[in-house]
Amino acid sequence: PYHRNVNTVFQSYALFEHLSAWDNVAFGLRRRRVAEPDIKRRVGEMLDLVRLKAKAAARPRQLSGGQQQRVALARALVNLPAVLLLDEPLGSLDLQLRKQMQIELKQIQRTVGITFIYVTHDQEEALTMSDRIAVMNEGRLQQFGSPEEIYEQPANAFVAGFIGISNLLPGVVEDHAVRLLTGQLIPAQLDAGLAAGSPVLVCVRPEKLRLGRKQDGLATVEGTIVETVYLGTATQYIVELAPEVRLVAIENNVNTARRQNRLARGSKLSLGWLPEHGRILRS
Repeated sequence: PYHRNVNTVFQSYALFEHLSAWDNVAFGLRRRRVAEPDIKRRVGEMLDLVRLKAKAAARPRQLSGGQQQRVALARALVNLPAVLLLDEPLGSLDLQLRKQMQIELKQIQRTVGITFIYVTHDQEEALTMSDRIAVMNEGRLQQFGSPEEIYEQPANAFVAGFIGISNLLPGVVEDHAVRLLTGQLIPAQLDAGLAAGSPVLVCVRPEKLRLGRKQDGLATVEGTIVETVYLGTATQYIVELAPEVRLVAIENNVNTARRQNRLARGSKLSLGWLPEHGRILRS
């Protein structure tokens, strides 16, 4: 394996504590016996790329978490690998720094033009970082595609539940529609292979739900708000359709700057969505 032209950025960074940032980046080149003038040039270029030239003499303990992450990235990239494996490299950073580093990593990837294989358990990070996503479960590939395909058209219930928040409503196929276990009949776009009586799950993302009165052309259900969560830019509602059957709905706080303008617990309401937004999955 060590002969393969693949480098790794570890979750713990694994920097050499006794070496400066410059010497950490140069380590791999020296192991390969690259000429010293080339080492100086390539290390300088990498430290410029990660914007750490001013910290070249600093030891890892003198650097912040984000700076250590950049050193680890420069150390891996300086050897010009064919593929760079990043094993949850931002997992130990705080939220704000992690989001900043996500953008920087994407920019660096485009600059160097090397394939990054990025391992993460953070679904939002996977959508943010990736050109293509592979969703794995117990060693099996569940779905492979663009972030939009994975999110909007999940292949099965595992993918729908793993990437983002999904409402999965059990039901049965019935004449070009689905009869939910709550008894409500809703229009749906069905695959040709789904015969009447087939058990299915109706998958609807929370942001696709429209709160309020019934509207023509929408699949509509009725429920009662049992919990509200204020998220700043939006409010999340937990709506109970029947005992043990609940939906999560998210409404942007565009016109609800005050708490009294938002729906309260105990409110009864209709929830609707466009039929194309209800993904039908085999149960």
